[in-house]
Amino acid sequence: MGPKRSFKSYTTVPNELRLNGKGILVTRPAHQAQQLIKQIESHGGVVFPFPVMEIIQPRDITPALTLFHHLDRFDIAIFISANAARIGVEMMQQEGDIPKTIQFAAVGLATARALEMAGYSADILPENSFDSEGLLATPQLQDINGKNILIIRGEGGRELLAKTLRDRGGAVTYAEIYRRTIPQTDPSPIIEAWKHNSIHAAVITSNQGLTNLMQMVGKAGEQFLLQTPLVVISERTREVARESGFSGKLMLATPPSDDAILDTLSRWAQKNSDS
Repeated sequence: MGPKRSFKSYTTVPNELRLNGKGILVTRPAHQAQQLIKQIESHGGVVFPFPVMEIIQPRDITPALTLFHHLDRFDIAIFISANAARIGVEMMQQEGDIPKTIQFAAVGLATARALEMAGYSADILPENSFDSEGLLATPQLQDINGKNILIIRGEGGRELLAKTLRDRGGAVTYAEIYRRTIPQTDPSPIIEAWKHNSIHAAVITSNQGLTNLMQMVGKAGEQFLLQTPLVVISERTREVARESGFSGKLMLATPPSDDAILDTLSRWAQKNSDS
């Protein structure tokens, strides 16, 4: 693992208040939303927190603990999300010393930052496309024949990464260290805010988050949600929104970071200052 890296903002947001009182629905899990909420509020936005996902322990944590106890068997550990990095490194440290020979890979910037906060660096990080496809395009994951690779993730998820790595000759093992559940939250306050035209845009940071949000607001909130402008952080999520019938503006924040989300919201708010 290399030295810790510093991550600078990819976007520059002026200090003046630019959200002009716009109501923003923030759907991240509560423990991951605080920084974005602070930024939105400091730029003149009104935040409606509505977490659409909870991160809890998997049904059986023993297999992952066993794998972490034998990290010296692996050449590369791939962290699929910030939660995977945050929880995974802590679990690894509890099971013993992390071998210096193992390379850490992060699927995106938020995951790399989570590693950095835990005291480690991402040896492998996509250059542009911060997803499985981008990670698979990195030079370090091309010639992996005979390499032992550990993918740290939540229960379920896409199989593209593991399948492609296996096709390239890698031996891939999963360590599933958390699972995602839908919070049992009353959507009535959010629906009332929509009815009073208080929510002007929503931030969605995953496909599952979008699916959960639609389920949580139900039929009572569907008509409002589908017309709400969305800020998303991946083209796949934007495609899912289109396929789900969203008619509001679908904005892609790139790279996937809080700064980019804030910048996208600010530019949208300036163009829609009278609505």
